[in-house]
Amino acid sequence: MKKRKVLASAAVCCLCAQMLCACGEQEAEKTDKIYVGVACYNQSDTFLGEMLECFKDRMNNFESSDLQAIVTIRDAAGLQRTQNDQVKELIDAGCNVLCVNLVDRADPSEIIDLARDNDVPIIFFNREPVAEDLQQWDQLYYVGADARESGVMQGELAADAIRTDSRIDRNKDGKIQYVVLEGEPGHQDAIIRTEDAVDTLKNEGIRLEKLSYGIANWNRAQAQNRMQQLIGQYQNDIELVLANNDDMALGAIDAYVKLNRTEAGMPVFFGIDGTDVGLKAVRDSKLAGTVYNDKEGQAEAMAKLAAAIVTGEGMDEIKFENEKYIYLPYSKVTKDNVGRYLGEE
Repeated sequence: MKKRKVLASAAVCCLCAQMLCACGEQEAEKTDKIYVGVACYNQSDTFLGEMLECFKDRMNNFESSDLQAIVTIRDAAGLQRTQNDQVKELIDAGCNVLCVNLVDRADPSEIIDLARDNDVPIIFFNREPVAEDLQQWDQLYYVGADARESGVMQGELAADAIRTDSRIDRNKDGKIQYVVLEGEPGHQDAIIRTEDAVDTLKNEGIRLEKLSYGIANWNRAQAQNRMQQLIGQYQNDIELVLANNDDMALGAIDAYVKLNRTEAGMPVFFGIDGTDVGLKAVRDSKLAGTVYNDKEGQAEAMAKLAAAIVTGEGMDEIKFENEKYIYLPYSKVTKDNVGRYLGEE
């Protein structure tokens, strides 16, 4: 009998030891670090730089005594090959989730393969991959905004201004002579923003005459140079400038200032993104309006999704479209409401 008790006690001890080991293994497996590797197309992009600052702030909110949040950012400076190499380096460094702002939205396959082979989920942001590419793996997501909405809103802002201020039609011919400053050649957002802004103006009953367009790669200095060429070609004929982002709209204004043109001789300018400098230009009546791209909302959505992916908590609280997409809405900004976006109200 005594021998049986000893054997039973030994069995219980073994069982307890096994349970403790199992608990220890589970505890060891528990995630204590959200290590986000961010690969961006070009950090000198004003909107992108502001958004990434918001993202880092939001990730800091997940820091606790039990959880560490680390964000490492790599800048591809406009080269897809460089970005592919940077993604590999981030994975090798131990990142457990990636946030990727593609250089070339049509060429994500190598990055997706690297991530899938190493079981590291990807949140694409700001530059939306082709839909078919996002279906390559169930751990691919996108956070951004609908470019079509921004184009429509820019067109609505311009139509309202033209109807309100007859001085915009300086030559009084009943038509608005306009130029467009576009982002990158063939870039989806640039094409959509341009087409929908112009189509909306026409649908609003505004008669238009397109003079020309210029590619300025989202860049203020390039927009200034291109606008100076357009001014040299069309002189005072330009009545409206539609720019795919605020930086290019401000570059167009810079061109007129450099040429010492007075305000009376300037066209009306509209941007998109609502960057800090763009909002201040609206407040100061340099830009007639812009379309606010919700960088805070996108940064918040990315941070929540990254944390949910890594910790396994909170994913059921995130609202997706088609199980992969998170879109934040745009909003129209004029001098009447810009103070709200600048935090002055």
